[in-house]
Amino acid sequence: MDIILKYFPDLSDDQKKQFSALYDLYLDWNSKINVISRKDIENLYAHHVLHSLAIAKLIQFTDNTNIMDVGTGGGFPGVPLAILFPKCNFLLVDSIGKKIKVATEVANAIGLKNIQFRHCRAEEEKGKFDFVVSRAVMPLPDLVKIVKKNISNEQHNALPNGVICLKGGSLESELKPFKKTAEADDLSMFFEEEFFKTKKIVYVLI
Repeated sequence: MDIILKYFPDLSDDQKKQFSALYDLYLDWNSKINVISRKDIENLYAHHVLHSLAIAKLIQFTDNTNIMDVGTGGGFPGVPLAILFPKCNFLLVDSIGKKIKVATEVANAIGLKNIQFRHCRAEEEKGKFDFVVSRAVMPLPDLVKIVKKNISNEQHNALPNGVICLKGGSLESELKPFKKTAEADDLSMFFEEEFFKTKKIVYVLI
């Protein structure tokens, strides 16, 4: 939890309580339904929660922004972002029902009111959103093709509506089709921990 406060020192008491509760909740649920590698659960705050919150270093969502998290798994990046932005609206989508169950139970346990869940493929979701976020769920061209239909034309934020992805490794081939509409930043610009040296945040204007 200290690592979250290191980079996000201005959390409210409620937010601190919600973030603090995540470890025990995920530890418990992960023993029943594996959503995080068993070896990696110890690193929940750095590798999953803080990694998800990297999106807040790129953009501070304005109130009432609508965000869809595609391939959320156990709730990343959607659950940490919903805690950080309590006045925004989140829809978390995953095609695997038991993963959505974990994310739903965790969100309910910490009293998140600004979050909804849907067990479906992203292709099936027809709603409109300001941003689609994801964490390495599929190659960027495939993701953009699927979620283009979901990006709203109405603008509410400093950054124009689009897709924001958390990725690792070499992205040259994935970014090729988006030379004029995408930007990729190293997360080591924001976080000093070793884990983030190979991680990037990618924004694609839709």
